[in-house]
Amino acid sequence: MDIGVPREIKADEYRVSLTPAGARQLTLAGHRVIVERGAGVGSGIGDNEYEAAGSHMVEKPDDAWSCDIVVKVKEPLEQEFAYLREDLTLYTFLHLAASKELAHQLIESKTTAIGYETVQPKEGGLPLLVPMSEVAGRMAVQAGAKYLEKEHGGRGVLLGGVPGVEPGKVVILGGGVVGLNAAKIAVGLGARTVLLDISLERLRYIDDIYNGRVETIHSNPHTILSAVQQADLVIGAVLVAGARAPRLVTRGMLKEMKPGAVIVDVAVDQGGCVETSRPTSHSDPTFVVDLITHYCVANMPGAVPRTSTIALSNATFPGLFNLAQKGVDNTMQNNYAMQNGLNVAEGFITHPQVANSLGLECKFPEKWT
Repeated sequence: MDIGVPREIKADEYRVSLTPAGARQLTLAGHRVIVERGAGVGSGIGDNEYEAAGSHMVEKPDDAWSCDIVVKVKEPLEQEFAYLREDLTLYTFLHLAASKELAHQLIESKTTAIGYETVQPKEGGLPLLVPMSEVAGRMAVQAGAKYLEKEHGGRGVLLGGVPGVEPGKVVILGGGVVGLNAAKIAVGLGARTVLLDISLERLRYIDDIYNGRVETIHSNPHTILSAVQQADLVIGAVLVAGARAPRLVTRGMLKEMKPGAVIVDVAVDQGGCVETSRPTSHSDPTFVVDLITHYCVANMPGAVPRTSTIALSNATFPGLFNLAQKGVDNTMQNNYAMQNGLNVAEGFITHPQVANSLGLECKFPEKWT
C-alpha cells in the first residue's frame, strides 16, 4: 500500500504523524511511504532521515494525500477538504464532536476516517489518546503557573508558595489520564491540589496513590462551584470518548472566582468543559472573560513536538501497520479496537457517541459487522 504523510498545516502544529523508524518498518514490509518535504522539521526530523529509511519525498501535499492511507496528527482543515475522497482511509485525531463541518465533509466525500481518540480495546481505555493526554496534563500546570504571574495578568501567585506563605490552589476537573498527570505536576510543585471526578472508584485510586496529598471530591454542580471559587488555577480534564465534553463551569461561575485566576481547558478540542472556552493557538494562547484568564490551546502537545511525535507514533503505529498489512476490510472485521476508532465510512457516522453529539444517524457498514 501507499501511505501518505503530509505536513501538518494547523497553526503552531509542529508534530509529524510518522517517525523514520515507522517509515522503515513499513518499507521493509513492502509498502511505499510518501512524505511531504518538511513534514518532520518541526519535530527535529530532517528529510534526509526519512529518505534513509526508504521514504519517497514529495514537494506537494497533493502527492502525499493521493495515497491509499493518509496518516496525520490533527484533523483536516478547510484547505485540505478537497483531498477527501471515497477511496481514502484517513488515520488521525478527528474530534468530530467539536467539528460538525468536518464531519459533513467526511460524510459527503465517503472517506473512511479513523479517529485516534476513539480507538478502544475490549479491556477499555483509550491507548492512542493516552500519550498526548499525559503530555497535555503535565503541560496544563506549567501553562497555568505561567499565566498566574502578574506580568501575564494573573493573580501573582506562586503555586508552590514559600515558607510562611500558603501555596496556590489547583482544582482539577476529571481524574482520567489528563487529570492524573496534572495532579502529578501540581503536587510536585507543592501546590494545594484538589481533584474532582464522578467516579468514587477513581477517587479512591487517586487518594491511595497520592496518600492524601491530593484532596479528592465527588463531582457535582455544588462541589464544582465551591472548588472553583477557591481556585487559583482550574484545569478542565474531562473526557467522554467521542462525545462533546460536558460543560461543568458556567459563565456565571466565573464571577464567583478570584480575579486573575486561570483556567486551562484541556478539553477544548472536544468542545471544552467551560462555557466560555474557545480554541486558541500557541501564538495567541489566552483570552480574558470576567477577569479570568482562559488558556484554551487545542493542540497543547504541539509545543513539545519532539517528545509528542515519538510518544504519539509509538501508540498509533501498530494500528497503521495493521491497516497496511491486512487492509481496511480485514482490520475492521477483526480488530475490535480499530472498529471503535472508525468514525465515518460509506457516507455515515459510524461511532454512536460521535453521532449522538452531532445529532446525526449512526450506521456501521454491514460488511464489517
